[in-house]
Order: sequence, then C-alpha cells, then structure tokens
Amino acid sequence: MTPFDLHGKVAIVTGSTRGIGLAIARMFQDHGAKVVISSENIDDCDRVGRELQALAIPADVTDAAQLATLVDGTLDRHGGVDILVCNAGITGRPGPFAAIDMDDFDRVMAINLRSQVQLCNLALPHMVARGGGSAILVSSLSGLRGNGAINAYALAKAGVAQLARNLAVEWGPRNVRVNALSPGFIRTELSAPLLADAAFMQRRMAMTPLRRPGEVQEVAGTALFLASPAGGFVTGHNLVVDGGTLITDGS
Repeated sequence: MTPFDLHGKVAIVTGSTRGIGLAIARMFQDHGAKVVISSENIDDCDRVGRELQALAIPADVTDAAQLATLVDGTLDRHGGVDILVCNAGITGRPGPFAAIDMDDFDRVMAINLRSQVQLCNLALPHMVARGGGSAILVSSLSGLRGNGAINAYALAKAGVAQLARNLAVEWGPRNVRVNALSPGFIRTELSAPLLADAAFMQRRMAMTPLRRPGEVQEVAGTALFLASPAGGFVTGHNLVVDGGTLITDGS
C-alpha cells in the first residue's frame, strides 16, 4: 500500500458534481476509493454518476431526511463509509452585515455549517464501525480574514474550521480524524467572472505570493492527503490552500 492508496475505502463527497467537489471525487476514485456523488440537482448527479460509473445520491443538505438517505444509501450499496467530504456550500448575497437579509443569512448558515454538523453525526459512527476514518470539512480562506462583503459565508466557514477542531477532539479516541480544508482563490466556473476582471486579478494576484489562482486539482490533492494514510497523524487542522494569500504582506 502506498501512502496515498484509497483502495477498499468508501467516500461520500457532497457538492461533487462540479468544481472542487468533482475534482476531489475524481482524485479519490483515481486512487482506488469507491466514491458516492451527491448534490441537490438530480440531473447533475445522474450525469456525473454515469461519467464516473459511481453511485450518485441526490441530497439537499438542508434536509435532515435527505442526508440520512445519503448515508443509508451508501451503506446499502457499499457496506460502510470511511471518508466524508462536506463540500456543499453557497456564498449567499454579498454586502455588509449592516444590510444583511436574515433569511439569506439563515440559508447560508444552514447549507455551509449546520449541514456539516448533521452529516458528521450521521456518518462518523459508521467510520468507527470500520475501525476509523477521515472527515474533511471544506472551509475557506474567507473564514480566516476580515471581509467587508462576504458576510454570512465567512462566518459560517470560520465555524466549519472550529467544528473540525471540536469533532477531532470528540472522535479522535475512536480513530476518526477530522480536518478542515480552506481553499483560497481557485479557478472554477463560479470564479470565472472574477478571473475575467482584470482589475480584480491584478489586485488579488499582488496579494498572492505564487501570483496565480489555484487549480481544483491542487485542492483535490490536498484532500487526498487528508483522507489517506499519508495524513494519518493529522487531525483538528485547518489546511489552507491559497498560494500564500493568508501570510503575505502584499509585497
């Protein structure tokens, strides 16, 4: 077995029909895992499930019953779960907290944070039954920096990193590792408008020591490390994948 081998492992990846989630699903599958695809869009799930020849279970992560169906369906097909990636999320409406729409706030918190609590509560006991496992909670660089516009999203993502720390303490004695993963500015379909904004890119790349956006495969490779034996002694950590944006002084 190589340090990054996932053969014999079963992984649930939410938000896995595009972008970072899809890249993670592909990476895990390429390294031997049986991957369960999930998003709230049935057609997208069917398409990606066929593409990867993988089990696809649609789920609205704000619906506790659908999250239970996701876990139960995984157990029925594959007999257990070893890896969980909580990637589903939305940014919500931009703007300052002074002008926030509380209905939008509630939805952002439900999708980005509450759902991760619920899904971990459903899945982690089954990891214990298999002798241990790894949960990866997708947070964000925005949860580590102040921001005048990404309000509820940044708050929720900061909560995700703390959730990973708390769950690492709670589940570590039963050999379940829980880590957060915080991408910075990554090239995805959702970031396409920003990639096309020359003024934004000049400013943002000046704040990033590597002077380029990240690629989804680079985030997926980091997730592979956290899921695999290579990361076997890493838990409660928030691994930042941002090209150095967090640590730079802008020079």
